[in-house]
Amino acid sequence: MNAISTPAVTSIDIGICTFRRPELRETLISLFALTVPSGTTIRLLVADNDGQPSAKLLVDELRKLSPHPITYVHCPRSNISIARNACLAESTGDFLAFIDDDEVASPSWLSELYRKICETGADAVLGPVRAVYGDDCAQWLRRGDFHSTRPVWVGGFIRTGYTCNVILDMRSPHIAGRRFDLALGQSGGEDTAFFSAMTDAGGRIAFAPEAILEEPVPANRASFGWLVKRRFRSGQTHGRILAGRHQGTARFLQAALASAKLGYCCAASLATAFSPVDRNRFALRAALHAGAVSGLLGVREIRQYGMVEA
Repeated sequence: MNAISTPAVTSIDIGICTFRRPELRETLISLFALTVPSGTTIRLLVADNDGQPSAKLLVDELRKLSPHPITYVHCPRSNISIARNACLAESTGDFLAFIDDDEVASPSWLSELYRKICETGADAVLGPVRAVYGDDCAQWLRRGDFHSTRPVWVGGFIRTGYTCNVILDMRSPHIAGRRFDLALGQSGGEDTAFFSAMTDAGGRIAFAPEAILEEPVPANRASFGWLVKRRFRSGQTHGRILAGRHQGTARFLQAALASAKLGYCCAASLATAFSPVDRNRFALRAALHAGAVSGLLGVREIRQYGMVEA
């Protein structure tokens, strides 16, 4: 008698790195309502980056309500790269998606990411993160939508990515064995470095515009000062990557180019002084280029993680 073969089931893990965030509850509950792609199974991985296992009680409580298995991993070093690497190491799935612990998934989020990565054969697929602004947010902030996250195309390609909304093909040779840089685990930019290295090695990134996550903007982030710090740090990471690709005179030329862009953006910010959205957009671009100059010159990145934000 011939054996009857059963269709292979594709496994998808979802990694959630957390550090003292009560919003984790809403994130997990939104994942319970996901539409599961046909022929797949889902498992949730919660990587707790606090010194104490502060998220464990919540995970244990919600495990009883979850339609998916939940694995809890304690990574007590207050270094986001350690938590991200724990998800990579713990994952046994064909695919691994990441969502931040203050985001809420739409029911179709995972299905859209999975559909796009199957269609394109890309090594990674990004989705958009839509910022949700409170009623007390400044109008320029709301109109300019400075907190939403989308990929950047350079020459028709996405050269780098982010971990707040992504799915990885764990079977890809461009993903297998790759890890997040521990040296960037408290400054941030570890995701930029990870994906830049992946595409430099020949990996491809695609975009799923309907794979939407929402992220409320808390009051302590709804300010120009917070955005400046964020853009400056992003620029530092970009500068550090450029410094690794260029040596000697070539690095000096890169620093000169970033300085010229900094000067242009400062002038443009002054020229649009009476238009808050344009003025601040140029000012934030100036902070990005200032950070790039800093990174090219080897200045150490500012610390963002491992601390409770004031």
